[in-house]
Amino acid sequence: MTTTFPAFCEPAAKWEVATITDVKTHPTAGDNALDVVRYDVSVKVGNTVYLVLYTPPLGMTTVKYAGGRQLLVLVEKKTIKYNDILGQSLEVPIISQKPAREAKQTN
Repeated sequence: MTTTFPAFCEPAAKWEVATITDVKTHPTAGDNALDVVRYDVSVKVGNTVYLVLYTPPLGMTTVKYAGGRQLLVLVEKKTIKYNDILGQSLEVPIISQKPAREAKQTN
């Protein structure tokens, strides 16, 4: 019986707690009433704030009220993955990222 081990092991995916910090309607190219409504969602993960483009399923608008909500995410190179309430894995593109500003304490 021979046991083999891979020479290179990939690290396990690191799911992290994220907080939705801001939600804004994404500007559309035209005034077409049939345009799909999309949202620019700011998500703070660790010391980074990511701006992602979210397209809600079936025209749902509940994301507008999601500010402050926490969820588990997997940050990848160009996307962020998360699971919806039904456990389905979804992916949103990262538009930009920046360091999170530290909250200033007032005396």
